[in-house]
Amino acid sequence: MRGTCVSGDIAYNYANMNILGISAFYHDSAAALICDGEIVAAAQEERFTRKKHDNRFPSSAVQYCLEAGHISAENLDYVVFYEKPLLKFERLLETYIGYAPQGFRQFLTAMPLWLRKKLHLSREMDKALNHKYKGRYVFAEHHESHAASAFFSSPFEEAAVLTMDGVGEWATASFGVGKGNKIELTNEIYFPHSLGLLYSAFTYFTGFRVNSGEYKMMGLAPYGEPKYYDLIMDKLIDVKDDGSFRLDLSYFPYCHKMVMTNSKFAKLFGGPARKPQSALTQREMDIAASIQVVTEEIMLRAAKHVYKQTGMKNLVLAGGVALNCVGNGRILREGPFDNIWIQPAAGDAGGALGAALFVWYQLLDNPRKAISRDMQHASLLGPGYSNEQIRLFLDSVDAKYHVFDDNQQLFEKVADLISQGKVIGWFQGRMEFGPRALGNRSIIGDARSEKMQSTMNLKIKFRESFRPFAPCVLQEDVHDYFEVKQGQDSPYMLLVASVRQNKRLPVRVPPEPLKGLDKLKVKRSILPAITHVDYSARIQTVDAKRHPKLHRLMSVFKEKTGCPVIINTSFNIRGEPIVCSPEDAYRCFMATNIDVLVLEDQLLYKEEQPQTGKGDIDEYKAQFELD
Repeated sequence: MRGTCVSGDIAYNYANMNILGISAFYHDSAAALICDGEIVAAAQEERFTRKKHDNRFPSSAVQYCLEAGHISAENLDYVVFYEKPLLKFERLLETYIGYAPQGFRQFLTAMPLWLRKKLHLSREMDKALNHKYKGRYVFAEHHESHAASAFFSSPFEEAAVLTMDGVGEWATASFGVGKGNKIELTNEIYFPHSLGLLYSAFTYFTGFRVNSGEYKMMGLAPYGEPKYYDLIMDKLIDVKDDGSFRLDLSYFPYCHKMVMTNSKFAKLFGGPARKPQSALTQREMDIAASIQVVTEEIMLRAAKHVYKQTGMKNLVLAGGVALNCVGNGRILREGPFDNIWIQPAAGDAGGALGAALFVWYQLLDNPRKAISRDMQHASLLGPGYSNEQIRLFLDSVDAKYHVFDDNQQLFEKVADLISQGKVIGWFQGRMEFGPRALGNRSIIGDARSEKMQSTMNLKIKFRESFRPFAPCVLQEDVHDYFEVKQGQDSPYMLLVASVRQNKRLPVRVPPEPLKGLDKLKVKRSILPAITHVDYSARIQTVDAKRHPKLHRLMSVFKEKTGCPVIINTSFNIRGEPIVCSPEDAYRCFMATNIDVLVLEDQLLYKEEQPQTGKGDIDEYKAQFELD
């Protein structure tokens, strides 16, 4: 079932200038559509194929974007790819030759895909567009696409631009300036020296999966102490005052092997890498804490240098490193910029959007006027589904549901259920673009509950108990609960702030200081379900314009309980992409311990559903990669 793409009550239907952006083959393939300069649609391929981090050509996402814009491929004026494959291929060949004969196995692994597809992108795009597109293909540079996604979507007329990730063609970081309808990148750091790859190397060494486990390592960091900070700075990386750096590559074999670290690296940290799924030890926690501090330090130094070089009061960020919300929070609090804005889809998926924006503004020289809330429509750019579509599906599986024609009654009921400790699957409007669920494909619950974190982690998300949950907070109340300025805007869950002192609880100090996961046993604030062990929280502010339904629900919950904060986590289980369709949501609901499912105006109770629709939890979990 495909959704009807709407913004408010008006469907997009543009006919003048249509630009399709595409990212593919590396991490989180995606497509995005710009119509007459308006961001109309964007989605990751994984949401349709149900294969997490699907890096194949985004045929389904392309088809969705065309449907959302009510156009066909022959109506496209430009199709743009988010990087230059020939330049990337040059880097790969130079690297293989430079390390030969080492790396031959990696060379043999990589070449077939390059020779079949990556060097023939025009052919792949022709195929995805059913050979109906007759225009030219444009290839932007990787970090240009990141920079364009950050600046052109931002609320600023001018800003400094900073991008940091694993690697594009050659660049791993860049900075420059955006003004009006133009960006100019003036400085770059080049492969193999990469902050993103450094962080991924530690992700690998601590036993998590590269390109998906970085969030886990960041969440693990507060359980440890940065005891390896000096070791990392002395042995692994040379960091300058301006945030530039060089790695000691004798510890990192990723240029010529299929692994990120080697025996020399392991010896430095007292033993081999942790095996996936094995028990976490204090060493992994301390390592995570240490590399997190190193990463924050580099991000902060880079931001300060960019400020000195550009003199701008605003900063925009993109690239995978910009998803490090702890580092972003430090830049906001300790950096020199008045305002920062982070692209919600900061990783490779956002490159599809940036590439399309780059053509519209930079190449076609169309005028740009920034708007105060940014141009990304709350990043709600995926499919949406009507009540009629939802009921048609629910009837097809004999689901029992209650229809609420009055939204206020629905909000009253759901607010009561949250206050009773129920876990709610919340499915509303258009799906989010980017890695975060922002209130339209979310699992929500009571942040005041002491049991909610473990309940959601172990019985619903099927993931590690240490993983923290993020709070949604009414924007008008964010200053009262978190250490941010009055009315701080953080709609995309990309900033970390501390819980205010007056919301914390006194902690009785045990005879021996708690270490590791034992820290979870302490209730630290009046909002224990969202307060991490270091009193931090990855906040999402909710305002009435971006999220009218969620804002109203939370306002009702505040009226009933006095609390303007709820838990918001993505509607999926570990290893599965965020749900896209009503079918996805219902299936996840039935195969987990979610108590209540809300699909637009329909509310479903778990105990009322037919047992024949229940699915086996183990079978459901087994379909996804759970390491």
